[in-house]
Amino acid sequence: MQLGVIGLGRMGRIVVDRTLDAGHDVVAYDVAEGAIESAAKAGAEPADSVADLAEKLGDEKRIWLMVPAGEPVDAALEDLEPHLDGDDIVVDGGNSYFEDSVRRAETTSAAYLDCGTSGGPAGAELGFSLMVGGPEWAYEVLTPVFDAVATGPDGHDRMGEAGSGHYVKMVHNGVEYALMQTYGEGFELLREGRYDLDLETVARTWNNGAVIRSWLLELCEEAFREEGTDLDDVADHVAGGSTGTWTVQEALEQEVPVPLIYQSLAERFGSRSEGRFSRRLANRLRHGFGRHEVARD
Repeated sequence: MQLGVIGLGRMGRIVVDRTLDAGHDVVAYDVAEGAIESAAKAGAEPADSVADLAEKLGDEKRIWLMVPAGEPVDAALEDLEPHLDGDDIVVDGGNSYFEDSVRRAETTSAAYLDCGTSGGPAGAELGFSLMVGGPEWAYEVLTPVFDAVATGPDGHDRMGEAGSGHYVKMVHNGVEYALMQTYGEGFELLREGRYDLDLETVARTWNNGAVIRSWLLELCEEAFREEGTDLDDVADHVAGGSTGTWTVQEALEQEVPVPLIYQSLAERFGSRSEGRFSRRLANRLRHGFGRHEVARD
């Protein structure tokens, strides 16, 4: 299959590399020339504009957008629109708001797949978890690419109609917030409690057979190993919050109680004016799973 990829940042580049490794062809474009050159060295065919990418893809275009959510997605679609028809497929693999995805599916000439993507930079080696919404025929056509980009056939599925992929990813992120908060509070109690504990040792022990073992807990172990039990100069400041906010707003509209997710979101906002160890750990965990920059004191 030939896939066009627009957006060659950390996540977009993983899409390119894993698609190439699976034996497919990739046409790559980014607003940064250096990113295009790097993808070309990896084996992708470079494009010097969105129009050039569309031309290189021929009559049946399969295009993966991996650009920041919001206006950049709309801008890319606006540039693509003159080159699209109903036989083409566009995937939005970013963290778009699900209602925006519904709107884009209705106004884009091509079949539109909203694809929630989880796994962070670790997906370069392991593959992503992909939650896809949109037309079933388009999902089936792109299954070979989803197999390549995901952890394998079990790492992706069609969630339902347009918007459902990003809806599931939105709730996934709300759950992630709550899990990070829970680990942070537990380790804060261990740090401030009755015993002088090595938190890296605790995390490693828990990760070997305990009920609460997880990848996030592995990242706790990594954080304590690399930063020390006290997390030294890691700031009590947790960035992000848009997807968690969307989750809480949707819960309010649907009258579904989500007290843990709400509280974790409130803690994240509160981290911007107060100081707590649990939020310092959450700050460092975001680096672990997403390689986000660690804010430091």
